[in-house]
Amino acid sequence: MSSTATNDGVRLAYEEHGEGEPLLFVQGLGYDRHGFGPLPGLLASDFRVVVFDNRGVGDSDVPEGPYSVEMLAADAVSVLDAAGIESAHVLGVSLGGFVAQELALSYPDRVRKLVLCSTAPGSVPPSYPMPERGLQAFAQFPTLGREAGFRLMVENSLGDHGVRERPELVEEIYRYRLERGPTLAGWQAQAYAGATFDAYERIPAIMAPTLVVQADADFVIDVRNAQLLAERIPDARLEIIPDRGHLVIWEEGEMLAPMVREFLRT
Repeated sequence: MSSTATNDGVRLAYEEHGEGEPLLFVQGLGYDRHGFGPLPGLLASDFRVVVFDNRGVGDSDVPEGPYSVEMLAADAVSVLDAAGIESAHVLGVSLGGFVAQELALSYPDRVRKLVLCSTAPGSVPPSYPMPERGLQAFAQFPTLGREAGFRLMVENSLGDHGVRERPELVEEIYRYRLERGPTLAGWQAQAYAGATFDAYERIPAIMAPTLVVQADADFVIDVRNAQLLAERIPDARLEIIPDRGHLVIWEEGEMLAPMVREFLRT
């Protein structure tokens, strides 16, 4: 059952699972709290897992855009406040990784440890741009019908290994996207937030212990951005997952769960 937080009149749906130290999951572009694959459930046996819908998706409000990462970070703080959590570990995926970085920079007292998955220091140089194959998919998406557009984005995000070896996972994520996918307006408002974010010069100020997780066959985030994060965030730990795509948390949740658990407990 979901609860509701509010930030500046915008309602944000969230829910909690498990007990222990709080762990806030922050989602990426166009995905809601149901779109993390198995990872939240695998970690809820050890942590108080909080998942929520960013503005623009799921059961949260869809105010007129565009949005900013700063706005999305303030929403995340409102969720922590509503849940009565003073500070939490934060795991951000893709656009959610941008939000997680902003949380660690603008609200350092609210972040215990940071896990950055499939993300970058931003979307402008010196961060590396989206690979060409991803750029083509993102350009096509708004021009396609709902079903064709979501299938294209699922296959692009899951990557060649997942499409080839896990056809049942392709269909699972595709069904989820059809059921829970945002409106085009919500997607575009979030996309603007991602496209205008740049934390490259600021991330050396992140003091939260940080784990960077990146797949090396990601068509959405260039793998070299993970190295930038690991080099510029003090004492960050880097884990590269070979031959997997942007949705590595879906495809390899059982691999990532013990990695994240060990990092957060150490």
